[in-house]
Amino acid sequence: MIMTTMQTDDVLTVKGLKAYYKMGYFGIEREVRAVDDVTMSIRRNEIYGIAGESSSGKTSLIKTFAAAIRPPLQIVGGSMTYRFGDKIIDPYAATKAQVDAIRWKNMSYIMQGSMSVLNPVRKIRRAFRDFALRPMGLNERQFWLAVSQHLERLNLPERVLNSYPHELSGGMRQRVTIALATVCRPQFIIADEPTTALDVVVQKDVLAMIRDVQREIGSSVVFVTHDMSVHANIADRIGIVYAGRLVEEGPTRTLFTAPRHPYTAHLVASLPRIGDLSKKPSLDGRPPNLADPPKGCRFHPRCPMAVAKCATEVPPMETIGPDHRSACWRADEVRPLTTLGKPQEARV
Repeated sequence: MIMTTMQTDDVLTVKGLKAYYKMGYFGIEREVRAVDDVTMSIRRNEIYGIAGESSSGKTSLIKTFAAAIRPPLQIVGGSMTYRFGDKIIDPYAATKAQVDAIRWKNMSYIMQGSMSVLNPVRKIRRAFRDFALRPMGLNERQFWLAVSQHLERLNLPERVLNSYPHELSGGMRQRVTIALATVCRPQFIIADEPTTALDVVVQKDVLAMIRDVQREIGSSVVFVTHDMSVHANIADRIGIVYAGRLVEEGPTRTLFTAPRHPYTAHLVASLPRIGDLSKKPSLDGRPPNLADPPKGCRFHPRCPMAVAKCATEVPPMETIGPDHRSACWRADEVRPLTTLGKPQEARV
C-alpha cells in the first residue's frame, strides 16, 4: 500500500496514467495505447461522466479504475490512488488481499449487460450471497434483512431473489444489477453503459434509480456512455475521451453550452433537438489506430480547425475556465457548433 498526498474531497486521483495492450505474435511486438497519459480526479459525492465514441478507450480506462485489468492490458506508467476515509491505497502497488478488502465494500462496478453479470443457472439470491455476504460482514439473518431493506428502497419486489435472470425483463435485470452493486453501500461506483439496449422509458427509470442511490449513499459515480443526452441528465462533470486521451473536462452545463474542444463541439451538436430539422454536422474519418496513433493531437486528422502545430505537438491539458480544462491549441476559438466545416489539411 502506498501513502500519498490527495485533496481531501477527491476519492480517486489519477496522474499520467498509461495502460497499453502489449501483444507479441510471430516475433512481432505490438502495443495498443488504450489509455495514454490521463490525469484527472473524481470528487466525493459527484457523478462524473466519461464520454467518447466507440474505440476511444472508455472501457479500458474504467477497467484500470476497477483494478480489473488482465493481460494483455497492463499499466505501463503513471499512478492511481483511492482515498476511503483515512485509508489511501494504490491498487497496483497493494497486495491482492488489500485490493480484495476494498472491492464491493468501498468500490463496486455496474457492468455492461446484465446477462453477462448474472449467472443464468443460478437464482438472483445466490448472486447476492456470492457478491455481498462476505464484504458486509453480517450473519445470515442480518444479511438477508439488509438485502430486503435495500431492495425495498429501490422499489424492487423481494420475489426477484427467487427468480432466474431469464425470468426477468431486461430493465428488471439491470435494476437488480444496480442493487447488487450498491447493497454494500460503496463509496465509489463505476457504471459501464448501464442503459445500453434499454428503451427510453426504462432508461429514464434506471437513470433515476442510479441518481437516487448516489444521493442516498453519498457515493461517487463514474458513469460511462457514448450517449451525450444521458450525460446531460445525470452527470455533474464530464470528461471527453478521444483515442485514449482525455481532451476536455468540465461541468456538464459548461461542456454543453461552451465547449472548448472541436471534438466536444461535434458530440454536442450531434444531439437531436425537438423541432430542429436541420442536417447535423458530421465528422469524416474514424478514430485512429491506437497501435499507431498520429503524432501531435490525435484528433487533428479529423479536425476542421487543425493547423500545422496540431500535427506535430501534443497540446497540454490546460485550465481555461472555472473547473474547465481542454487539450487544444485553439481552445479559445472553439464555439458551440453550427458548422465548423469538414476536416482539412493542416495549414502552415
